[in-house]
Amino acid sequence: MEIIKLIFSIIFTLVFIYLGIYSLYLFVFSVLGKLIIKKAPPVAESFSKFVIYICAYKEDAIILNSAAQALTIDYPQDKFHVCVIADSMQPETIVKLKEMPLQVVEVVFESSTKSKALHAAIAATYEDFDAAVVFDIDNIAAPDYLRHINNYLHAGDRVIQGHRVAKNTETPVAILDAISEEINNHIFRKAQRIFNFSAAIIGSGMALEYRLFKDTMAQIDAVGGFDKEMGLVLTRQNIHVAYADAALIYDEKVSNPEVFKKQRRRWLSAQFNLLKVYGMTGFKELFGKGNFDYFNEIYQTAILPRILMLGLMPFMLLVSLLTPGVGPSWQMWLTATALCYIGILVAVPGQFFNGKLLGAVLKIPLIFFTMLALLFKLKGANKKFIHTPHNPTSH
Repeated sequence: MEIIKLIFSIIFTLVFIYLGIYSLYLFVFSVLGKLIIKKAPPVAESFSKFVIYICAYKEDAIILNSAAQALTIDYPQDKFHVCVIADSMQPETIVKLKEMPLQVVEVVFESSTKSKALHAAIAATYEDFDAAVVFDIDNIAAPDYLRHINNYLHAGDRVIQGHRVAKNTETPVAILDAISEEINNHIFRKAQRIFNFSAAIIGSGMALEYRLFKDTMAQIDAVGGFDKEMGLVLTRQNIHVAYADAALIYDEKVSNPEVFKKQRRRWLSAQFNLLKVYGMTGFKELFGKGNFDYFNEIYQTAILPRILMLGLMPFMLLVSLLTPGVGPSWQMWLTATALCYIGILVAVPGQFFNGKLLGAVLKIPLIFFTMLALLFKLKGANKKFIHTPHNPTSH
């Protein structure tokens, strides 16, 4: 009996170390992210030249509006060039796109990925640009987006992640997705910069010096999670990712539970696959070269989604109450749970505390169990591209 108790004590202690460190991480970055303000760079005196790559896979009804919107960005017309990577689009859509003042790169792959699309676009880019910007098919940039990015480039930043915000909150799932995005923006982007860590790259709305973009993409051929791999490739070279909080890029949030499940399965699979490939290199870079930024990036691939923390922390607190003397005390679990919840709540923007929030919160238990089940269904999810469909009516 004592041996069994010892085994459970060791297991509970290891679980506490993992979840407790994560809870403290969320709390520290979230709270300090509110208390400490990092100033934006001054307005640049000249204009960099941008190429904007719009990755468009099918969904012909959406790309025409997105492309047209990209052309209206408030920036000197001769200083930015829009390139639509049209993957598996209808001929009539191609015709309409070619009527616009932009470049169209037509591609068809046996197995499509964003990495392949961007490789094709780079091969078709002949002009010299100062920086490349990547948009998804549903992204709409705020009019001053490029101006903010330009300020960071002229301040010496080589990689800048814009502030992606929700363009739709019509369902409880979309609201939760929008809140999740903003929590990530606060903890894993804005607050990271306070400690001079890199902001997490999302995969759209980011900009890189053009030569750096080409060199980095040459090292990436991911089926899923190309953005996370890009962050690892950059930080391993001691190249930091800045965060432009005022450079807004509007992004459609998932409103359908089934689409949400497929999207998260793809994300989780990509995350853990990268952890498997790169995980041990984090310690080598940390202890061998003092690269804390890269180690921090590796750590972020090892953590669970926040929605799972919301359920696991009170569950483990309950377990500790029912098994006194086994592993960490219930007081320790209570402290860790409080840190986790405070960290997450502090990161939620004030505008989300409204009448719609209750309906969204009621969906959390269902999404928690959905995400928990996905942890056991990740096999094969990172071997084939899983497309996230969008709603044409929201564009």
